[in-house]
Amino acid sequence: MDLGISGKWALVCAASKGLGKGCASALVREGVNVVITARGAEALEATAAELRALNGGEVRTVVGDITTSEGRAAALAACPQVDILVNNAGGPPPGDFRDWGRDDWIKALDANMLAPIELIKATVDAMAARDFGRIVNITSGAVKAPIGTLGLSNGARSGLTGFVAGLARSNVAARGVTINGLLPGAFDTLRLRTTMQAAAGKAGQSLDEVMAKRSAAIPAQRFGNAEEFGAVCAFICSVQAGYLTGQNVLLDGGAYPGTF
Repeated sequence: MDLGISGKWALVCAASKGLGKGCASALVREGVNVVITARGAEALEATAAELRALNGGEVRTVVGDITTSEGRAAALAACPQVDILVNNAGGPPPGDFRDWGRDDWIKALDANMLAPIELIKATVDAMAARDFGRIVNITSGAVKAPIGTLGLSNGARSGLTGFVAGLARSNVAARGVTINGLLPGAFDTLRLRTTMQAAAGKAGQSLDEVMAKRSAAIPAQRFGNAEEFGAVCAFICSVQAGYLTGQNVLLDGGAYPGTF
């Protein structure tokens, strides 16, 4: 299927690895020109080399922290125009809310709520003026089914989701701009493995044992991978998905037990 987005420009945040990289890869394969950002120069350039080898769209890199105003300004400056915005940032650490102070909450909000909103604010009106725009916010399956130890993430990402629910249904919807959330469940990423390694240490088990137990609890009997996540992201950005807005697409292998 031709997604109709070849030649468009996309800004993909935190794209040097994991789900952000999967999204950037899928877009490049569709002929989209991408600006990818991350804090680590080495990993970012390695990813850029992989993306360029796909012989799709142009690939530009910006080293910086997208959660800061300076990082956002640099990323936006590198992109001739933002037709597609993929908001993404690492999640805050797990823990007990009794141990978190104001600074912990502000850091989580800056990364997972306020930074995406600032990028949306910087791009959405120009998208509407061109009668095309796709904004995808990578959040978490915990937005639908909160995880007790991820209170910082639950709060910040749910705040972004609530904000987007209103904006997506505003006058930008009639101007060809869609805004959706993409909610990952358990994907085989470095973050998942780091979390599982910590759990393994506490349980006195090997990482493989803990990973196997976790994946067995997923109806699909496996973890997701970045490539399939990216493919869904690319479709949400397609011309065919122009009637999809204000939604939260859950990719979790069937782990969420609810009907709605």
